[in-house]
Amino acid sequence: MSNSDRLGRGLGALLGDYMQKTVEPPPDGPAPTELPVRAIAPNPFQPRRNFNAEELRQLALSIRVNGLLQPVLVRKAASGRSYQLVAGERRLRACKQLGWNAIPAQIREVDDRTLLVLALVENIQREELGPMEEAEGYQALRNKFGYTQQEIADAVGKSRSAVANMLRLRSLPPSVRRLIEEGSLSMGHGRAILGVEDPIKAADFARDAVAAGWSVRETEKRVRSMANGRQESHKSLRPNDVDPAVGALEVALGDHLGTRVSIGWKGEGRGTVRITFEGPRDLERVFAAITGRDAATILA
Repeated sequence: MSNSDRLGRGLGALLGDYMQKTVEPPPDGPAPTELPVRAIAPNPFQPRRNFNAEELRQLALSIRVNGLLQPVLVRKAASGRSYQLVAGERRLRACKQLGWNAIPAQIREVDDRTLLVLALVENIQREELGPMEEAEGYQALRNKFGYTQQEIADAVGKSRSAVANMLRLRSLPPSVRRLIEEGSLSMGHGRAILGVEDPIKAADFARDAVAAGWSVRETEKRVRSMANGRQESHKSLRPNDVDPAVGALEVALGDHLGTRVSIGWKGEGRGTVRITFEGPRDLERVFAAITGRDAATILA
């Protein structure tokens, strides 16, 4: 199963073939309706904040030549007199650029939770979300609707560890998040800089990475070097030359738990496993990932 095939598994049963490439209606569904462009409000849960002006111009040119190949998806607003966009914001913006007064639209009954998931799925499928936008969308699913990381992963067709790693980016200092949003740093750079615990040093590190044009691998190497230097100065229990097998276990365990993990062990006798978490909710998430149980069952 390809990555795009996995996106939004289960949503098809709820919304039909809304991602189809043609305006032809599904056999059991209504034909698209021409709606006034001014009657369609933006998706209030749209995770995407940045729309490339040149890409919109090219889409508008394509629509002018070929027509709109896929209607936008909308739902009725609470007032019943207007509509909210569910999917197709780029198409709507392009049609506005062309001066269209009306646009073909499929009208569906969609709740707020599905509205957010759909917006995420559409943007992820087209690879149009930046890492921070995607992370904020996942966090909205957690905060607004109580989704677990596994439920988010199932909804958008990604692994739980991929969702966890994306959410971890939100713990970066604001200046580092901004560099990722601007495209100066990649998600890989961000994940590496998560290893710098001091937020001021992390921000300086990020600026150095941009100025020097470090690759992700180079950034990871420099973060490890900084961490090793700090551990030596603090007389850490970890040996200077960490066993590669122990290092591999750290990475694998960190990916599974969606957080930073360090293993302190000299190869014999007792050792330590240090798991980092960000606040009480993240602690509950880590607890559930380790035990398979909800922390509420212990604390009740």
